[in-house]
Amino acid sequence: MSDLDLGMNNWMADPFKYPEKPIERAKSRQGRPGSSGKFCSLQRRGRDGVGYRTLPGTDHPAAAYFARGSGHNEKSQYSERPDDFEKNMERLNRKFETARSFVPRPEVVSNGKSKVGFIAYGTSHWALVESRDQLRREYNIETDYLRLRAYPFTREVHEFVKQHDRVYVVEQNRDAQMLSLLKLDLEATLVPRLRSIAHIHGLPLDARSVTDDS
Repeated sequence: MSDLDLGMNNWMADPFKYPEKPIERAKSRQGRPGSSGKFCSLQRRGRDGVGYRTLPGTDHPAAAYFARGSGHNEKSQYSERPDDFEKNMERLNRKFETARSFVPRPEVVSNGKSKVGFIAYGTSHWALVESRDQLRREYNIETDYLRLRAYPFTREVHEFVKQHDRVYVVEQNRDAQMLSLLKLDLEATLVPRLRSIAHIHGLPLDARSVTDDS
C-alpha cells in the first residue's frame, strides 16, 4: 500500500529478482466444461468467489466471451434479472473476503502490554518510527504500531484494534479515508477506539506532528 508522496519520488531499491517459477495467476478452465456440462467462466465453484479464466488458444467454441460492465449471469451473458444480479453481488463479496487471505500481511510491532496503538501506511512510516521514540522518551508512553500493506484488511488488523484501548489512524488525507474504511470493516463495538490524525499541511508528515496530536 503506497501513497502519493511515494509515487512521485525517485528511490534507490535493490534489483528485482525475477521469479524462478511460473506465477500462479488464477483458476483456469483450459477447455474443461463446468458441472452443468457447459463452458461457464463465472460458474460458482467452491466458496472463494473467484471466476475461472480461459487461456488464449483454448480449444473450445465458448472459451472466448465478452462480459459487459453491466449486470451479467454465470454464463457471462447480459442480464437484468434481479436474482442474477444478487448472485453476482454475493459472489463478489466472497471474492473480497477471499482476498483477505492473499494480500500482503501488515507489519506489526508490539510489546504485548501497551494499550495505545498506531495504524499508518506508505511514507507515514518513518514519522511513526520517530514519534514512538519521542513518546517513550518525553512522556514515558509505550506504543504499538501496525503498518498496513494492503487492502482489504487482513484479520491481523482486526485483532490489533481489539488489543488496544486507543488506536490512532495516521494518514495524509483531509477526509480521513483510511479511518472511514476501517470503521466500515470493524465490528461496531471497536469503532469508538479509533482516533484520527490527518496531516494535510502539504509537506511530508513529520514525527512532531504525530506526537503532539496523539
